[in-house]
Amino acid sequence: MSDGHRTTAMKTFVLCLLVAGAFAAPSAKPRFRRGLNKIVGGTDASPGELPYQLSFQDMSFGSGFHFCGASIYNENWAICAGHCVQGEDFNNPDYLQVVAGELDMDVDEGNEQAVVLSQIIQHEDYNGFTISNDISLLKLSRPLTFTSFVAPIAIPAQGQVATGDCIVSGWGSLTEGGSSPSVLQKVTVPIVSDEECRAAYGESDVEDSMICAGVPEGGKDSCQGDSGGPFACSDTGSTYLAGIVSWGYGCARPGYPGVYCEVAYFVDWILANAV
Repeated sequence: MSDGHRTTAMKTFVLCLLVAGAFAAPSAKPRFRRGLNKIVGGTDASPGELPYQLSFQDMSFGSGFHFCGASIYNENWAICAGHCVQGEDFNNPDYLQVVAGELDMDVDEGNEQAVVLSQIIQHEDYNGFTISNDISLLKLSRPLTFTSFVAPIAIPAQGQVATGDCIVSGWGSLTEGGSSPSVLQKVTVPIVSDEECRAAYGESDVEDSMICAGVPEGGKDSCQGDSGGPFACSDTGSTYLAGIVSWGYGCARPGYPGVYCEVAYFVDWILANAV
């Protein structure tokens, strides 16, 4: 996945490059900074395989700069992380766009749809230090046209519990602090229990509204640039958005699973605001 927000101290996927203080102790989550999160240990996605995946881009300097992922909710709205929009102009975000149908950032494949934002809604209880309620909604200035390459992802029922193996995807870094791929990456990681996740990060750092996933030996994870992107599960028989790439300690480190905003805790909020 591309540049999102994770530092070598915590997978915090933010909107700029690492700066002094990013190497904070694992017990203190650093502030978000745009530009550093990607998929580790994954493989190239196929055309149309993940039609809900969006590239979230900053157009301030001309051509789009990918800094986060996002997911298509419906033709007019996308779901992203709260930390991806921290500090942005919520009411006039015309310098930001999402690109649907993207696969290879270096190739115009003819399936892409770039749409400028008209509004951002960040969760009113988002906390940039504890990374609580790390969810936002992106309103598009015009509707997407659904095709075999551009399609929404379902959301779970309020309170639904996800289990098993799930897919996280994006254009974030291939290794911690490493380079980003041009082709959309995906990796399958199993959900781990809240107890296991809290044992890794600390009892107070992992909240009930977060969901964790990873393998004990490491090597598979989201990373810088994947922030805000989809964590998709299919334990119900159909694919739905179980999580949003949020934070973690480094990228794919042994014993430190990735931490995601758990969408099932925010279904009522999504339904009330994406109107």
